[in-house]
Amino acid sequence: MLPYIIAGVVALLIVALAALGYVKAPPDTAFIISGFRKPRILIGKAGVRIPFLERLDKLSLKMFSVDVKTTDYVPNAEYINVKVDATVKIRIGQSEEMMTLASKFFLNESESSIISRIQDTLEGNMREIVGQMKLEEMVTDRKAFGERVQENAIPDLEKMGLEMISFNVQSFSDQNNVIADLGIDNISQIKKGAAVAKAQADRDIAIAQAQAAKESNDAKVQSQMEIAEKQNALAIRQAELKQESDVKKAEADAAYSIQQQEQRKTIEVTSANADIAKAEREAELKAREVEVKKQTLDAEIRAKADAERYRQEQQAQAELFKRQKDAEARRYEQEQEAAAEMKIAEAKRFAREQEAEGIAAVGRAEAEAIRAKALAEAEGIDKKAEAMRKYGEAAVVEMVMAALPEIAKNVAEPLSKVDKITMYGEGNSAKLVGDIVNSTTQITEGISAGMGIDLKSLLLGALGTKVVDAAADND
Repeated sequence: MLPYIIAGVVALLIVALAALGYVKAPPDTAFIISGFRKPRILIGKAGVRIPFLERLDKLSLKMFSVDVKTTDYVPNAEYINVKVDATVKIRIGQSEEMMTLASKFFLNESESSIISRIQDTLEGNMREIVGQMKLEEMVTDRKAFGERVQENAIPDLEKMGLEMISFNVQSFSDQNNVIADLGIDNISQIKKGAAVAKAQADRDIAIAQAQAAKESNDAKVQSQMEIAEKQNALAIRQAELKQESDVKKAEADAAYSIQQQEQRKTIEVTSANADIAKAEREAELKAREVEVKKQTLDAEIRAKADAERYRQEQQAQAELFKRQKDAEARRYEQEQEAAAEMKIAEAKRFAREQEAEGIAAVGRAEAEAIRAKALAEAEGIDKKAEAMRKYGEAAVVEMVMAALPEIAKNVAEPLSKVDKITMYGEGNSAKLVGDIVNSTTQITEGISAGMGIDLKSLLLGALGTKVVDAAADND
């Protein structure tokens, strides 16, 4: 008997436990059983949990209506302060992954609690979109505004296991009544359209009345227009031909100026080279003294003749080139003169441009010629310096000897301005001459100090050489 009683008690306990562990989830709520076994999710079906070893949690799957509005005015892309009121439909994600994620945030929470927790997130996303759009875009295209808010908010909601079903804008408002002014502007546009329609009707009536007079005058106006068009075409053609003629003439003048500068540069360089060669030969002849003077003179004459001949040849070539260019320009001008008058208007503008370019080209050529002349002068100075270095002390002595009479003349020149000199004492005339000599000596000593050359030693050496040569000639 006792075993049956025990068996009955055990059976009652099993039934009681089964009754306590039996659960049935409604379609709008997810039952999450966890603990002893692997977590399970029940939606719209029954299941069993082990009492005391497993727990049952609930997660609402209902769609929530969330009233989302900006708590204060938000500046949009145009810095207009705007308030937005919208309604959003939200629910827990239907996939197992989404439910598992949502259970971490909203497990066993009520609908109002879930709404309050996601309102801040939705408001923040809506503020971001308001700051990116213009007021007229938001007001006229609420669907686009809602779609942009959804695109911005869905990633944040998915991180909480939520889905956004819809986003509907209820209203927009602003601090400065800009939206109302937009409505006034639309009303004005409608009134304007009506006024324009009436004006167009009046215009059609006026056009109908004037049509008869217009048709009678069309033939006359058409003929006058054709005449004007022909005259205009003639003037344009004349301007074009004139432009071509002016362009060719400007090109020829610029080319001639450039060639002339080139020829002048060549002549100057050649003349400078001839002067350098002359200086070199003169220094060489003086160093070799009497026996080579005749050869030096011949070389100098030949150099001058060559330079003069080359200059004349270059001048002749330049004149020939000028005559050729002038002849070509005149011939081309004669060929184009018949048709040149049809491009007057356009040619003036283009001719001014070409004239400026020609002036610039001439300026460049002159600058190049000046530069070449400066280079030639510098090269001549270098050649003279080289010649002076080559012949050294002899050349210096000769220059100093040649300059001494001029120095003495300049020192004594002030005395020529004096009408009468009265001297007292003895030796005053000798002293005057001595002062002149001393002045000349001071000048030569200043030259020696400035150039770093001992002129006295050079002169004594040169005079010693002359004496020795003279004694040898006498023997």
